[in-house]
Amino acid sequence: MAEKVKLKIAIADHPHTVAIKNGSIPIRGVEPEFITVKPQIGAFRRMVRDVEFDVCELAPTTYIIARAYGAPFVALPIFVVRRFHHAGMLVHPGSDIKTPKDLEGKRVGVRAYSVTTGAWIRQAFIDDYGLDPSKVTWVVDDEEHVTQLELPPNVIHAPEGRSLADMMAAGELDAGVEANAGIGRTGNPTGGWQEVEADYPDLIPNAAEVEADYYRRTGVYPMHGTIVVKDSVLAEHPWVAQSLTEAFTCAKEEWLARLNSGEETGKGADKYRKLQKIVGTDPLPYGIEANRPTIEALEKTAFDQGLTPRRMSIDELFVDVEKVTA
Repeated sequence: MAEKVKLKIAIADHPHTVAIKNGSIPIRGVEPEFITVKPQIGAFRRMVRDVEFDVCELAPTTYIIARAYGAPFVALPIFVVRRFHHAGMLVHPGSDIKTPKDLEGKRVGVRAYSVTTGAWIRQAFIDDYGLDPSKVTWVVDDEEHVTQLELPPNVIHAPEGRSLADMMAAGELDAGVEANAGIGRTGNPTGGWQEVEADYPDLIPNAAEVEADYYRRTGVYPMHGTIVVKDSVLAEHPWVAQSLTEAFTCAKEEWLARLNSGEETGKGADKYRKLQKIVGTDPLPYGIEANRPTIEALEKTAFDQGLTPRRMSIDELFVDVEKVTA
């Protein structure tokens, strides 16, 4: 490793990754070229369609779908965003939706059917409330990142020129996923988007309590922001998996020390302090074993929801960094 390997890396600006991007925590043996894409969702599309980067932060559902269709990159068990998903399904005040089961027969907006937030919300509603997602009309207003994905027949596109936000305001949707994953934005990642106000009641008003109970029962802690690496890079330089893991872990530990000391402030810090009360001292656990129930839950629900053409093993999806040899 005398000569460093040059890698193009596209990751978002998280408090727990900034030290990697600014170079204060180096990636052993790597000369990185960091490429910033805002929003990071734009990088998702560029990676799954054109394999543009050597290393990329990618939505885990998008990744699992892409890998199922033969994408030439593989994930490391590094997850840089976490949250629970019983919250986030907003209902129109004029609807008669009282429970997730009531979504059946209704029109529900989500930016794209394969959006990870939508997949996780459906997973929670299937597991805890018996929702049959095939009985819901899912209305989308964006493209799916993975072009090979064949959508179920109950997924329809919004009319040309209409956004989910517009349709929700007009009462043409009964419910919608919050924020950038649904009714909180207009536009698409490739053409730019604008965030809009989406002040609607949450379907599950006591979601925080429900989510804590769900984690205690299942051990499932929904993840986002999976780090993927080109197969060709790891074939030639298998140690890169370890180097990346070391750097991301070191950056997280520095951030975690600031979080625990109270030095880290802001909305994100508040979010993860609340999550610590549910999941323990490390709200961003890395590694396969620490995340096995979560990985298995997402892989299974992706197949059950018609997002992947086949079941996939953890070995197919993730590099076991502890077993990598230089």
